[in-house]
Amino acid sequence: MKISFEGIGQWAATFACAGVQEGDLVKVSGNGSVGLCSAGDAFCGQTISLGRGGDACAVQLGGFITADYTGDTAPTAGWCKLSADGSGGVKVDSTGRNYLVVDADTTAKVVVFAL
Repeated sequence: MKISFEGIGQWAATFACAGVQEGDLVKVSGNGSVGLCSAGDAFCGQTISLGRGGDACAVQLGGFITADYTGDTAPTAGWCKLSADGSGGVKVDSTGRNYLVVDADTTAKVVVFAL
């Protein structure tokens, strides 16, 4: 891809967490906490960094992100319904939220979209 969307509109907040890794899509799991999404869950953002002890993380809540996708159906450019795939990425889901997809790499199975 010749164009980069990295950092455009990015904003983040710090949350308590457990069992997440950088790059995982997460959901709010309690007061001030995030956790991994199950398959089909709506997500609030993507973990962009972990604290030294792994019990706190920065979560990108807005802007463009790059995420892995799974499933037989690839996301398409334009408005696309996505949900969590249960393994830290996304999947196309007819009941998911609409996101603006700007790039989908079917070879690497990654998608770039706006939160």
